[in-house]
Amino acid sequence: MRIDIVTLFPGMVEPALAESMLGRARARGLVDIRVVNLRDYAGGRHRVTDDYQFGGGGGMVLKPEPLFAAVEALRTPGARVVLMDPRGRTFTHKVAGELAVASHLILLAGRYEGVDARVNERLADDALSIGDYVVTGGELPALVVTDAVTRLLPGVLGAEGAAERESFADGLLEPPQYTRPEEYRDARVPAVLLSGDHARIARWRRVQAIWLTWRERRDLLATARLTPEERKMVERFERGETPEQLEET
Repeated sequence: MRIDIVTLFPGMVEPALAESMLGRARARGLVDIRVVNLRDYAGGRHRVTDDYQFGGGGGMVLKPEPLFAAVEALRTPGARVVLMDPRGRTFTHKVAGELAVASHLILLAGRYEGVDARVNERLADDALSIGDYVVTGGELPALVVTDAVTRLLPGVLGAEGAAERESFADGLLEPPQYTRPEEYRDARVPAVLLSGDHARIARWRRVQAIWLTWRERRDLLATARLTPEERKMVERFERGETPEQLEET
């Protein structure tokens, strides 16, 4: 997969792409991530990329010409153009999965008061928001999308099936995780995780994932992939029972 991040501030983006999973994935050729300076596609001696709003109003707006020029220069067959926009649809694990099957993503990082509306109407295939809040520009959201999509690509995560076991992959939050030492400040690792009984451990993790999701993000349960038995488990949680009480029955 190729991902182009179009931005006025490449220096905000490049350092993050050089580290950790993204850096390793790029080095191994598993993903081709390029940072594109929008100013390179602006016309005139001063390479102006923004202007005042028609109709008045505070703040500058990114002009359409450099964004159109950048996309037209970068676009490949099958490319998907995504505008990072707080008014866009919310970015989720499911959306990351949709983007991960594309051969080429062009992510447009907005700035200032936003982007000329014709970019959204005529150029972008999609507009995404990473949440109901506003950040200074689209660079951080573009990095979030890049990270979430890249980790779904074959070979990027070390452990086979790791992406499928993470939070939201099946509509649930991940269960609690522990490492050494077995006891720390009077808090012990649950005995079941030390039992060596893989079936019991798998069930414990599943119950804990459902319990944590019910407790923290009940909205996810409406579309989570649960068996009829697990749906009854949720009903028992709603009646006040705990995972420990489920283990006793």
